[in-house]
Amino acid sequence: MPAMMRLIDGRTIARAPFAPPFLKAGDLLIGQTANILFYLGGRHGLAPRAEAGRLWTNQLQLTIADLVDEVHDTHHPIAAGLYYEQQRAAAKRRAAEFLKNRAPKFLRYFDGVLDRAGGPYLLGRSFTYADLSLFQVVAGLRYAFPKAMRRLEKKVPRVIALSTRVAERARIAAYLVSERRIAFNKWGIFRHYRELDQ
Repeated sequence: MPAMMRLIDGRTIARAPFAPPFLKAGDLLIGQTANILFYLGGRHGLAPRAEAGRLWTNQLQLTIADLVDEVHDTHHPIAAGLYYEQQRAAAKRRAAEFLKNRAPKFLRYFDGVLDRAGGPYLLGRSFTYADLSLFQVVAGLRYAFPKAMRRLEKKVPRVIALSTRVAERARIAAYLVSERRIAFNKWGIFRHYRELDQ
């Protein structure tokens, strides 16, 4: 932890990240999840080689990041520095709006991308880091809003099929049952509060 803090305090490196997550790869220090995935995707066969495909994958990832930000705001709608209990009434209103309008809008968008892709993944036949991220979002939404997701899932069958497809990939399936998989909890982005699951 002290070594990580030295990297982000801005005194030891000119291009210090604002906060975790970040990746140190040789002389590079890469911050922001989408930026890290953009870097790793090409190196691990999880992004197209052509520029247009790389940019499209990154665009999908940035849209997923927008969705994740809205998930966070369901339990911290006023300020990230306040406890959930200090903003419970506002959280209830924000979660209701998210579940009624925003979550369906995002999930329908990705369902449409899958429909137009002409294959089992967001980019058609190519499996990318955006597919992994969308799988994680579906898993997180199922944890945070199980009641609401039972309704929403019926409206986005391609997204749910993608999530199932990703979970069944051999290495992902092994990871999901391993000790390395961190369970969803009340400290992460996806938090379950029964009163918010409408």
